[in-house]
Amino acid sequence: MPPRDAACSVEARLIGWPAASRAVQAAVQEAQRLGVRVNVAVVDASGLLAAFLRMPGAPLHSIDIAADKAYTAASFGLPTGQWSQALLTHSEAVRGGIVLRPRFVAFGGGLPIVEDGMRIGGIGVSGGSEQEDAQCAQAGLAALGLQPP
Repeated sequence: MPPRDAACSVEARLIGWPAASRAVQAAVQEAQRLGVRVNVAVVDASGLLAAFLRMPGAPLHSIDIAADKAYTAASFGLPTGQWSQALLTHSEAVRGGIVLRPRFVAFGGGLPIVEDGMRIGGIGVSGGSEQEDAQCAQAGLAALGLQPP
């Protein structure tokens, strides 16, 4: 039997709703500046939706894509736009298999949200080009005073 002082749990840090709200607002403001219509999702470190904003006229399929970009970034801690390069270091089985996983996105627009070295969530943007989506996601992080890893 383990000692009574042995913990069975660990503490987890998650993005709070005020920060999640600021991030989606900033990402949408950047999209408006760029002249694109996007969907923006912020998830916590567990991949659960913390905030979402859809600009009128943003592509409907991009609703799920934005959430999946945020989920992928939060779950792996890697910007989604870096997966093409990262997969080159893996076996053919991994390269072919991981892209078939539900909710996995391997193109730009998703960034992990890291505070003080701890991954607290992810932001995903979809509706523009990969570059525009990534730029909007970066604006979301910048509004929190954070940079991508």
